[in-house]
Amino acid sequence: MYESEVNDVLATRSEIPGEILARFSKARRRVKARTLIPWGEHCTECVWPTCYTSCDLYRPRVDGRCRRFLEGMVRIDLPESLNSYLLKISFRRWAKLWAMTSLNAQPLSDADSAESRDHAIGGSIRAVPIRSLRTFTSLKRYSMKKRAAVRARRDSARPNSFLLECYNPNSAAVSMTLTIRREESPLAFQAALPLEPGFNEHRVAVEEISRLVDLSGPFHIELTPNDTPEGLTLYFGAMDFVADEITPAPTTAPARANGRICKCVVWDLDNTIWDGTLIEDGLDRLRLKPRIIDTLKSLDERGILLAIASKNNKDDGLAALRHFGIDQYFLCPEISWEPKSEAVRRIAASLNIGLDSITFVDDSAFEREEIAASCPEVATIDAVHYLTIPERPECQQPVTEESRKRRLLYRDQYERDAAQREFNSDYFAFLRGCGLKLLIRPMSTQNLERVHELTQRTNQMNFSGNRYSRDQLVELLRSDDADHYVLDCSDRFGNYGTIGFCIVHRVDARMTDLMFSCRIQGKRVEHAFVSHLVRAYRRAGRPAFQASYRKTKKNTPAGKVFDDLGFQSRGEIEGVTQLVLPAGVDLTEEGIVTIEDRDVPSLTSQV
Repeated sequence: MYESEVNDVLATRSEIPGEILARFSKARRRVKARTLIPWGEHCTECVWPTCYTSCDLYRPRVDGRCRRFLEGMVRIDLPESLNSYLLKISFRRWAKLWAMTSLNAQPLSDADSAESRDHAIGGSIRAVPIRSLRTFTSLKRYSMKKRAAVRARRDSARPNSFLLECYNPNSAAVSMTLTIRREESPLAFQAALPLEPGFNEHRVAVEEISRLVDLSGPFHIELTPNDTPEGLTLYFGAMDFVADEITPAPTTAPARANGRICKCVVWDLDNTIWDGTLIEDGLDRLRLKPRIIDTLKSLDERGILLAIASKNNKDDGLAALRHFGIDQYFLCPEISWEPKSEAVRRIAASLNIGLDSITFVDDSAFEREEIAASCPEVATIDAVHYLTIPERPECQQPVTEESRKRRLLYRDQYERDAAQREFNSDYFAFLRGCGLKLLIRPMSTQNLERVHELTQRTNQMNFSGNRYSRDQLVELLRSDDADHYVLDCSDRFGNYGTIGFCIVHRVDARMTDLMFSCRIQGKRVEHAFVSHLVRAYRRAGRPAFQASYRKTKKNTPAGKVFDDLGFQSRGEIEGVTQLVLPAGVDLTEEGIVTIEDRDVPSLTSQV
């Protein structure tokens, strides 16, 4: 479901290739229930309604709200798709999709009725002849949809995953970040969802999200393209939490071979990947099976994932894989003395795939029978046939750029999940696993436009309240009185582009302006940058670093960075608090953000 904006822009399915339209139709055949998330267009720096008057990038829609998508959310009717339509969206910079929602999934028939009813109401609203009444009715309708999205339902089904379908018609991949958070919690779930040229389908397990975010009530959800060009166009299908159909387990192995698609091959190790038994023969006497690497490479290039289920000592098994130079091919190595059926189930859960899409390879008839009895959906193969696995019908996927990257995408996701599991509510430990990187550059004619946009849009983390025109920034470039810093940030979930700007007056080492995108709020990026700056000026012979801070209701939470680092107040001048960090105050190295300073390479540090 999407925002009930008064929008007369139309598009047709002729814009999309037929083979892509067919891909959008598949979800309807396998989903039994879904949510109705009321997606709307928003800005990454939105502080409504203040920014409508303070930001010169504000462009009013018909209803007076800010136009962040060039033509709004343009509907393309496609009855065979999960939603019965697609959304064509052309993003302006700083734009994102946002909604408040919950896990209240409805049976597909109820969701269809709700979508049809909403479309009819939207048509009636657009037909209202009086513009002001049309706008008022549209806003009221959107408010009703948002309330319905978070209202508890007795018949609500429990979704198992968030499903995103997107057609990227561009020649380059797009980095998209999914963010889910509760308003009252500093923790947020994030996932990088790369959108390759062509059709993309991403699924994120609800169980995985719930490790970080309490999903029992309303929560925020957003989809943000990272560092994208103005006018980037994407076509969206499903953008909802879904409950998949449960496919009955086949009764015989031959039947499983018909119509199966193999998504993962789970391998034993001893006498399967190599000849010999690791615990008895030792590593030096093991030999890889002839041409086993050819089989692994062939499956990997087709996007078929490879995993391990072996009864061995885990450290020894992993060391052997590294010894043979094949460890990079395998995800989710389940190496222990537990039953292999338990290992296979954990692999399926980690990869978020069904057991009926797994093929298990083992030289032991006992292990194959144990799998067949406990996981009858899994196809089993005697390891003697390892060379023929790529020739099996269920493994005949085409080799594409997307398929070649699939293992790497899953590996990144697996490593992120592992980091989340390990931090056990230690937020700093989690942040240290996020791979946060901060690039510091001087302002230049090349990045001046992005800096101008940032100065216009930042509200919550603007410590001076200043907004600079292009002419003022050009004048600043010509001045010798100040140092200026442009900040770019990335982590394993996406490249956020330009997220910060800072001005330091050289004469008294006073930071007169500091502003950040709220996308990095709570990630300790502001702490890392200010600490880095203070150390740099101390090395340059300025032991006492100063800052000017105009406190507002919007920036007060972010302004806590000064208290955290030990700045002391020297009073106010015309409403601006004068702060100083004395030379004797030590700055703790948190080890969260890696900083690269392009001005002075020797200042690169981990803080």
